[in-house]
Amino acid sequence: MSKYKLKLLITRPEKAGRELQQCLNSRGYQSYCQPLFDYQGNANTEQLFAIQQPLNHPIVIFISVAAVEFANKLIPISTWQTQTYIAVGNATCQALKALGINALVPEKHDSEGLLALAPLQNVQAKEILIIRGDGGRELIAEDLRRRGALVHYFESYRRVWRNYSLDVIKTWHQQQINCILITSNALLEFIVNLMQHSDSYWKEQCLWIVASERIASNAKNMGVNHVINANGANTDAIISALTQAEISNGMGSSSVK
Repeated sequence: MSKYKLKLLITRPEKAGRELQQCLNSRGYQSYCQPLFDYQGNANTEQLFAIQQPLNHPIVIFISVAAVEFANKLIPISTWQTQTYIAVGNATCQALKALGINALVPEKHDSEGLLALAPLQNVQAKEILIIRGDGGRELIAEDLRRRGALVHYFESYRRVWRNYSLDVIKTWHQQQINCILITSNALLEFIVNLMQHSDSYWKEQCLWIVASERIASNAKNMGVNHVINANGANTDAIISALTQAEISNGMGSSSVK
């Protein structure tokens, strides 16, 4: 470890945030959990069955761990009549593996990496079911439709954003937060909007660790100066990014206001 020490703000929902915090603590990293949203189920068994029933062994793509968990509560995924399972990242792949399901996962854990997978190259007239939360990005579906695929969505969960005032940002200063974890563009937009009437420290000096190049680009467009792309949202990717930051001099001072 270098002398440059980080204290990470974890903005994931409570359960996932605490699990990540325990992993980080075991590796000597300090963190603070502040869930900015919660997950809730967004559909019922009848709705899932109605989407699945007319499909003939589709390719099924899971966008997140929550997509897996909430869909499985409705109809056990191990019973689905599926040609191929695809997970957007390692954490989602592991969630499926815990259910006894082997899924393909791209090396690059984002939409572009997923679209490069072999089973998605020749999809003319093939049926594809995307399991996601509410308001997800359309890039995957749009690209697959251009390739001739018949794409269907099932939104198994939705995000419920917590209502915080500027006082929560004062708490982050008190906790000496100097690093923020961002795993989606929706989360990026929420936290930047939350900070818009706060001081300039967060955009100008704080380090932001993000899960993809697209999020990194959006963060920079929003005026965030110090961004590291972890190339994934799983624990190993996050620890690798933290290690990279601690041995790098690119951030400058790690002092916190």
